[in-house]
Amino acid sequence: MRAIIPVAGVGSRLRPHTYALPKVLLNVAGKPILGHIIDKVRGEGITEATIVVGNMGEKIREYVSGAYPDFPVDYVEQEERLGLGHAIHLSEKTIGAEPILIILGDTIFDVDLAPVLQGKVSALGVKAVEDPRRFGVAEIQNGRIIRLVEKPEKPTTNLAIVGLYYIVHPRLLVECLNDLVTRDARTKGEYQLTDALQGMIDRGEMIVPFKVEGWYDCGKPETLLSTNRALLQKRSTSNAIPGVVINEPVYIAPSANLSNCIVGPNTSVGNNAEVSGCVIRNSIISEGARVQGMLLDNSIIGNGSVLTGSFKRINIGGESEIEFF
Repeated sequence: MRAIIPVAGVGSRLRPHTYALPKVLLNVAGKPILGHIIDKVRGEGITEATIVVGNMGEKIREYVSGAYPDFPVDYVEQEERLGLGHAIHLSEKTIGAEPILIILGDTIFDVDLAPVLQGKVSALGVKAVEDPRRFGVAEIQNGRIIRLVEKPEKPTTNLAIVGLYYIVHPRLLVECLNDLVTRDARTKGEYQLTDALQGMIDRGEMIVPFKVEGWYDCGKPETLLSTNRALLQKRSTSNAIPGVVINEPVYIAPSANLSNCIVGPNTSVGNNAEVSGCVIRNSIISEGARVQGMLLDNSIIGNGSVLTGSFKRINIGGESEIEFF
């Protein structure tokens, strides 16, 4: 089975971090967001993927080829950001007649997909939310989805579509996407996947919902940190380090170098990071970062950044260098 993973967004809400790195390569709980997604789909038996790239796509290719050399991936370039439906439309040549799984590249899921992928009908992941106006929503009747609406002004349901789509008849989806593009039928200025899925329903496709409780947003600094915290509480990984006090849950990469520190709770320290003379909690220290003499709380330090000085609170993007005196 093939997974389609759209990751072409620029991640404007995560700036300054996404000036230097694609959003899906930001570190959370010990690995890039995209790493969590690929590990998940491979664990569910997915054997190949299409990744739709755009912003800094070469860095995504480099990461995937290095971290997953035995995982067959086709890349599709989305030069214009014309919506999720447009991203899947561009993937048409990689989509055959076999079922596919579409999984969005800006969220991490903790859900058992085996019953879904073994099913004989198309299925969408849904979750009840407080403000459904921010999402595509699904109206349910007699156990099946009858209507999909993208970011409704007056929602009739609180069931948000969370970004997991199992499609049993992908060629029908391709037909519906082609129809949208041919007619230039856009909703809120974009070609919406929800409109194509509604087209499938209108043509007789049965689509059912499945509930997703473990849905972790990585779209903003505060939600990236909350996702880091939630994942660490499930998968805390660390070993005793001389001169370092560790307050679980934390993730400390084996190649990280820590000395004279208090680390945690809810803190990730990435590969080849160097941390000394610090108190760090509720934070992400990314790959290759160097932090010295700091008290950090609710902070994100990007890849390769250097931070030295007195106790502060800060949020800097990748490849930055700041000194406090």
